[in-house]
Amino acid sequence: MRRVGIVGAGRFGMALAQSLAESGTEVLLIERNGSLVQAASGVVAYAVQGDATQARVLEEAGLKECDIAVVAVGSNIEVSTLATVICKELGIPRVIAKATSEMHGKILAKLGADQVIFPDRDSAHRLAHAIASNGAFDLLEISEGCSIAEIDVPESCREKTLAQADLRNKTGVTVLCIRRLDENPKKPRAVMIPGPNDQLHPDDKLIVFGTTKQIDALTVQD
Repeated sequence: MRRVGIVGAGRFGMALAQSLAESGTEVLLIERNGSLVQAASGVVAYAVQGDATQARVLEEAGLKECDIAVVAVGSNIEVSTLATVICKELGIPRVIAKATSEMHGKILAKLGADQVIFPDRDSAHRLAHAIASNGAFDLLEISEGCSIAEIDVPESCREKTLAQADLRNKTGVTVLCIRRLDENPKKPRAVMIPGPNDQLHPDDKLIVFGTTKQIDALTVQD
């Protein structure tokens, strides 16, 4: 069973923890506020009260044994950056960090975050779905309720042309571009702007635009 550690039990952190727990993922939640820890104890497998800026606290809580760590603290940049650094130093395979601004995101990326997200609360269950299904996920909220996201090709659209998938009419989501694997696995994915007759491959990544609810519906429809 995959184990995910979440640092921070704010609105986004709790929404993510609940979605992951409901998907059957083992969740370790670390939060300084005791009342939030108590509230989370009935939701996740492990809820621990502690200071996320202390490496010893995170290690003793068991974060080192997690497959993925999500630093869900956004408003306190000091806690966010320190927790991200500690997670990387603990050797956690994948560290996802929440950012509240472009500059914050750049700092987290330079500190080694494998993935930086800019989510609103409603997108938490989409991240949970991606983690639970081992899918790719990235999100940039460009205005309230509207985002650009990177998602896997929905199962119902695989091997269809963009016209056949008809995502815009069926879901309201617009496909901006496709990131496709190169024949040489050592090379980065190629970025292409698709035409209506371009086929969607199962291992493609789609960069899409839409409202949070539209993207959510698309990523969980299968």
